[in-house]
Amino acid sequence: MKASLLAPAIAAVLLGAGAVPAVAHEGPGSDEGRHTASASVATGVSPFLSQQRSVFTLAILLPVPTNHVHGVGTATVQLNSNNTARITVNATGLLDQAPHAMHIHAKGNGECPNASAAGIHNGRRAMSTTDGLPAYGPIGASLTLRGDTSPASALAVDRFPSTGTFHYSRTIQLTSDIAQQVRSDNAVVVVHGIDYNGNGRYDNVLGPSELDPAFPMEATAPALCGPLH
Repeated sequence: MKASLLAPAIAAVLLGAGAVPAVAHEGPGSDEGRHTASASVATGVSPFLSQQRSVFTLAILLPVPTNHVHGVGTATVQLNSNNTARITVNATGLLDQAPHAMHIHAKGNGECPNASAAGIHNGRRAMSTTDGLPAYGPIGASLTLRGDTSPASALAVDRFPSTGTFHYSRTIQLTSDIAQQVRSDNAVVVVHGIDYNGNGRYDNVLGPSELDPAFPMEATAPALCGPLH
């Protein structure tokens, strides 16, 4: 089924799921009072103005193959001409009482990985974050609840949602580089954190995370993924 046909069904699931709000403080680039209309690029408009246009993009977040995830979600990015972005993420069906890091990935192939990209981790086939990098690319922005949103906060587990069902909304400032990736349909939203063996917690069933061995791979493996279009 095409993602566009899944959107109404997923939206209905999330609206009825009693999502726990993941309250985010506005970033330094917040601009709640300004509403920049989407600009149509006419013939003769400079490439610079085209690159700075306002856009609205949507991602349908589906389970990453091989990772034993049963959740779903949606994400939106309302990107203004000054590169401030109003971002929402709605997710349900994830591991409860566990942090779920979220990021905008970019500069890959602008897609989610298929099952063939999964590696063998501690004797089990699963998709690690690095397994999926060719598909979605490195982290461009961390969707934290507060504070820094750069890739440096990729594993700031105390600043991400920690419930199995949540609604996230925050306005952040994207770098010009990542904003252009969003405008070019080469950005992907990824929500991390899986319960591979279904025991209700992150453990070492897949071994340590390749991102930081202080974390189990379950904590950093991609759970939900969706390209922004």
